[in-house]
Amino acid sequence: MGLSGMTNHGYEEALAPNLYFDRQHNSEAAKILPGEYYTTARDMLLVTVLGSCVSACIRDKVSGIGGLNHFMLPDGGQDQSNPLGESARYGVYAMEILINQLLKMGANRNNFEAKVFGGGAVLRGFTVANVGERNAEFVQKFLKTEKIPIVAQDLLDIYPRKVYFFPSTGLVRVKKLKQVHNDTIISRESEYVTRLHYAKVEGDVELFG
Repeated sequence: MGLSGMTNHGYEEALAPNLYFDRQHNSEAAKILPGEYYTTARDMLLVTVLGSCVSACIRDKVSGIGGLNHFMLPDGGQDQSNPLGESARYGVYAMEILINQLLKMGANRNNFEAKVFGGGAVLRGFTVANVGERNAEFVQKFLKTEKIPIVAQDLLDIYPRKVYFFPSTGLVRVKKLKQVHNDTIISRESEYVTRLHYAKVEGDVELFG
């Protein structure tokens, strides 16, 4: 699987996109799974479901070019008390690749705004204490350091979230999943955590393949 692929139309780049038509919103949509991202210049919908992971919805508020990522910091061992420690390299990678793809598509960094979601305490029995809190704190600190304003956020809590992001307008709908009848979200994030443990951050090496 390649790191990213430009479509024939040249309108978006993505890592492992799942494209479908969302009948509820009458819109073409892309579903983003853990470790993935999607950027687009078109009027479409980006959808993801978050447990302990976080997503940053970043857009150029003038052009409407925007995108969304979905990531988690791996177990950092000794740096668990420091969300910007060794394990944060994974979060930095997830944020920088999203920002860089937006810039490639013609977005103006000076017009960036962000909305951030996730970091719920949903992985019961997970070995890393406060993993959702670490993810939430990381994304807030990263965006502050990069001087990208956070104009909306819904972080922490104990529920998974389904996020609907319309980059062209900036609208985000968040649905708290208070009654989840299967363990799909937890099993998906747990499998992602396993992949993170075996991945390495070395220069431009793909992390989430």
